[in-house]
Amino acid sequence: MFNDANHDTRTILIAPMNWGLGHATRCIPIIKALQENNYIPIIASDGIALELLRKEFPYLKYLELPSYQIKYPKNGKNFKWKLIQNLPKMITAILDEQKLVKTWITQYEIDGIISDNRLGVFSKKIPSVFVTHQLQVMTGNTTWLTTKLHQNIIKKHLECWVPDVATTPNLAGELSHIKNDSLKVNYIGPLSRMHKKDVQKKYDLMIILSGPEPQRGILEEKLKTEIQRFKGNVVFIKGVVESNQIKEQIDTVSYYNFMSSRQLEQTFNESEIILCRSGYTTIMDLVKLEKKAFFIPTPGQYEQVYLAKKLKKEGLVPYADQDSFTIENLSEVDSYAGLHYFNTSIDWTNLFSVFKP
Repeated sequence: MFNDANHDTRTILIAPMNWGLGHATRCIPIIKALQENNYIPIIASDGIALELLRKEFPYLKYLELPSYQIKYPKNGKNFKWKLIQNLPKMITAILDEQKLVKTWITQYEIDGIISDNRLGVFSKKIPSVFVTHQLQVMTGNTTWLTTKLHQNIIKKHLECWVPDVATTPNLAGELSHIKNDSLKVNYIGPLSRMHKKDVQKKYDLMIILSGPEPQRGILEEKLKTEIQRFKGNVVFIKGVVESNQIKEQIDTVSYYNFMSSRQLEQTFNESEIILCRSGYTTIMDLVKLEKKAFFIPTPGQYEQVYLAKKLKKEGLVPYADQDSFTIENLSEVDSYAGLHYFNTSIDWTNLFSVFKP
């Protein structure tokens, strides 16, 4: 190991959960900030989350973590039971994670850990931070249990960074605001890799899909049919990360399998209305871009349903269930205010001081 006299550049392991693309994309501003503040990030994840970050930062070191093997049911009502069925596999993956992290700390001389919802990525020996907007984990009538289990994991970390504001109005509502003094919570403000730009409008509608299969694919098939009745230019991003980008033009619809952050930012700015899931990372991006949107929450995912209902109730964004959505629903967007920027800037120097010796 280095001695601290030569060790002014500290190495931080940053590990986002592979559940859709949200956890990985919201880690992008953290990774950039680490680099700007003279830290060396090492990225650890699995599946499409790892692939996405590899494309974003091709020159960084990557380590593969075991997959939690989260699979969605075809019917959203069975979501909770599918998760319970998956629990043994998930627990095995979490225990394997803990072992790997232990060896990596020595092998790669890691000085600190940032885990975005990776439940086994922490250490008592070096400063470990947990990133989550879910201090309360909504699972219907088992919310009390999932919340308790999640909070027990959060407590193992030195700090918990919540990408929201502490005050009202806020973005995540009951998900990120609870009465529990035993958690060392630091509200850091919304995290987004996006920037608002003043550009000419190119698309009347932008569709962006994300999240695990089979629900991502089910919505893709439904929307391909629905947009045949849409009047105007559409850009349709399927949210499938592959080795090469594929673009296909069918009438007034431009299809992409995925986009890089830079392309995505440009396309968001060029689009009038965004049609997407009500995932928390997407909401943070839309807030930064001050966009009007329409949400279709992932069936059975209580958190997305809660966020969609909250933002509709506040008069900001309308939503519809996946089964009942029709393209005509988009006319409701005009009656809603859209999302507005929370003017918060993150004090990275102060935030990263947790890793100082």
